[in-house]
Amino acid sequence: MGLLRLRMTMVGTLAVLIGLSTLFFTIILTWLKVYNLFAILSFVILFNIAQWLIAPYLIDALYSVRAVSRSEQPRLHSIVERLSQKIGLKMPRVMIANIPMPNAFAYGSPIAGIRVAVTSGLLNELEEEEVEAVLGHELGHLKHRDVQIMMFASVLPAIFYYIGYSMMLSAWFGGDRRREGGGAAPILIGIACMAIYWILTLFVLYLSRLREYYADRLSATNVEDGPRKLSEALAKIVSSTGRMRHYHRETSSFNSFKALFIEDPDRAEKDELELAGARRFKTDERLVQEILSKKVTTIDRVLEVLSTHPNIMKRLIALQSL
Repeated sequence: MGLLRLRMTMVGTLAVLIGLSTLFFTIILTWLKVYNLFAILSFVILFNIAQWLIAPYLIDALYSVRAVSRSEQPRLHSIVERLSQKIGLKMPRVMIANIPMPNAFAYGSPIAGIRVAVTSGLLNELEEEEVEAVLGHELGHLKHRDVQIMMFASVLPAIFYYIGYSMMLSAWFGGDRRREGGGAAPILIGIACMAIYWILTLFVLYLSRLREYYADRLSATNVEDGPRKLSEALAKIVSSTGRMRHYHRETSSFNSFKALFIEDPDRAEKDELELAGARRFKTDERLVQEILSKKVTTIDRVLEVLSTHPNIMKRLIALQSL
């Protein structure tokens, strides 16, 4: 996907998301002929802003993340500093998460500052050039302000979820109105809002996948030999994460912020099972070629629609095109 086309698709997706949300919200308000639902709107927005502000501290606690000094990780600091200068980004805090699965993520807020984290598993499993490509991807998220954009996009479905939930609770506990036959409308509105929530969520997931491609492109174009390095890094992350599926099952807290990761741990187990035969290859390049030789099935396409990250095969194909 070309850069201009990718940007236009992202803008178009966000515009559709905002437009549909505004339309549905207006219809619901007109139908109910009440305007106290703006209280729910205010609550959802304030709740998400508060969550955004404190999220870095929650992430640090959940994933055992700590800041590392230049003396502790001089090579890691050097890579982040060099890439940050190249793409015109303020140097983020360098963090390490005590997680054996190889992965990385970028996050931050106005009160916590911007941060980029790699897991201990990433440093153990990947070569330095591959770590560089992964960091290029994560710095791309910070450069493109993906944390803020995805937070804004996620607020829109959340509004309808809370409206639907409130309407259903109102119908459930409004005993007198229900006996008088007036409880049907809140239930119908609640069901409609939940349906709208799922529709908008699909747009949010699509936007998330587009932004992964966008971050991949920044890494590929700013890291020397970036497409090869990032392709090999992604292939090894998928393979290693899938082999650690027992650890993943025991660590369900990853699901809370899995959209932050460079690769979705939930998809890694399935991808790795399909690539089990690829472990016979001795080189990273052969592992990448094995993934590229696979066909994207209908099941893969359906699973991708429900995922925050693109299908690994499609992702590597996009990198190869660069």
